[in-house]
Amino acid sequence: MPSPRSVAAASAVDQDGVVAEDLIDVDDPRVADVRELLGRHLAHMKSQSPPENVFALDVSGLLDPAVTMYSYRRDGRLLAIGALKHLAEADGELKSMHTAAAARGAGIGRAMLAHLLAVARDRGYRRVSLETGSMAGFEPARALYASAGFTECAAFADYPPAPHSVFMSLALA
Repeated sequence: MPSPRSVAAASAVDQDGVVAEDLIDVDDPRVADVRELLGRHLAHMKSQSPPENVFALDVSGLLDPAVTMYSYRRDGRLLAIGALKHLAEADGELKSMHTAAAARGAGIGRAMLAHLLAVARDRGYRRVSLETGSMAGFEPARALYASAGFTECAAFADYPPAPHSVFMSLALA
């Protein structure tokens, strides 16, 4: 259940006082820079998790009609990706959240998360869930999600319970 095109714009001022335009918008996972960042995301997931516990979506998974993928761009340069998957009438799942290494720590992941949650609310979802890793390399992601109100939950959808996975959920008001 893809949402209509959704856009969030902001401005950022760099260290030289130059104002940059930030844009979060629906994007195509087949676009070259998105494929490149997605490749880095998948490589990172595979380096942190056993193969049977890598649930990150590749390009074909992001093309599923139930998935809407977004990009975060600053002056056209891709800094992050994230996706929202429709699970059921009132349930969605966060997928493929990844911020480019050079852009981490600047609030871009938090902005993408806020955008995806706003889209979920607009769609009428009552709950958004996610799966992430339990290893130390996933601690920053778990901390981001917890700071947004996500709490640990049982495995959901088609995920098997696994020691390398942490499942989290957020009830939307």
